[in-house]
Amino acid sequence: MTTVAAYAAPAPKAPLERTTIERRAVGEFDVLIDIKYAGICHSDIHQAQEGWGEAIFPMVPGHEIAGIVAEVGPGVTKYRVGDRVGVGCMVDSCRECDNCRAGLEQYCTGGGMVGTYNAVGKDGEPTYGGYSQKIVVDENYVVRIPDGLSLDVAAPLLCAGITLYSPLKHWGAGPGKKVAILGMGGLGHMGVKIAHALGAEVTVLSQSLRKKDDGLKLGADHYYATSDPKTFEELAGTFDLIVSTVSAPLDFNAYLGLLKTRGALVNVGAPEEPIALNLFSVIGGGKTLAGSMIGGIAETQEMLDFCAEHGFGAEIELIRADQINEAYERVVNSDVRYRFVIDTATI
Repeated sequence: MTTVAAYAAPAPKAPLERTTIERRAVGEFDVLIDIKYAGICHSDIHQAQEGWGEAIFPMVPGHEIAGIVAEVGPGVTKYRVGDRVGVGCMVDSCRECDNCRAGLEQYCTGGGMVGTYNAVGKDGEPTYGGYSQKIVVDENYVVRIPDGLSLDVAAPLLCAGITLYSPLKHWGAGPGKKVAILGMGGLGHMGVKIAHALGAEVTVLSQSLRKKDDGLKLGADHYYATSDPKTFEELAGTFDLIVSTVSAPLDFNAYLGLLKTRGALVNVGAPEEPIALNLFSVIGGGKTLAGSMIGGIAETQEMLDFCAEHGFGAEIELIRADQINEAYERVVNSDVRYRFVIDTATI
């Protein structure tokens, strides 16, 4: 066991504070990672505040982890000391169900994926995430960060990047397709970059035009304010695909009206409240209302390689660990462009 410094929420809705945690000894197939950077995801806030249900405390959030391999177990074949690596939203799964075998570990049906934090590992111990100095992870749940990506801007790709890459790929974003990214935040700005790099015609749908210049600079072709009723009239029947990154309740009937016949509205944002839906909004036009959750390990590696090939990471604001609580408040108030990343040397 190794004792490391970390920032943890001691109880629901409590401010995070500096503490120490125990990391397991490096096993045969384990990789010990010196964490260099950890992104702050809105999911961290939902879980630390028990917005998605009962959680495990003390909680060390963080599932956007970038670092350097410090030690490997004797059976490890994929990584060596000094390699640049990342860890995303899961650190294990059953490995035997149809989904795990198909590279869809995030949808594991053999007990579910083991979350990087706020979960219980196969050893019966709680998992602790990336707001810490080190982490020990099975090599099969570690990905390689290409040399072309700086570790700080790569960290948010481990959640925000794959969360947008997976549905954009699955629903065929590319040349000749009109894609809308709903929400211009930590997830949405990555959706704009990725959809543009895939060759789609990209529109941002945001509450206001406040971030329009940013959206166009990152690759959007068009930018509309959803607070303007004329937007829904002008864009009716326009899009092949809308990816919603919004974690607040929406008028889904209105947004379904923006789709072409047989278009798809895919949700990656997860509101804490149930939604209301008139099914005729789906039936009329043969439309799809769907969801998507991160991606499998192989697809996460594919996403990192894609981002490196196209020369981009996340847009970040680097912070010290003692600024985490302030950062949480700013995320809730949409006051970040576009992802906070913790310099874990300051923990």
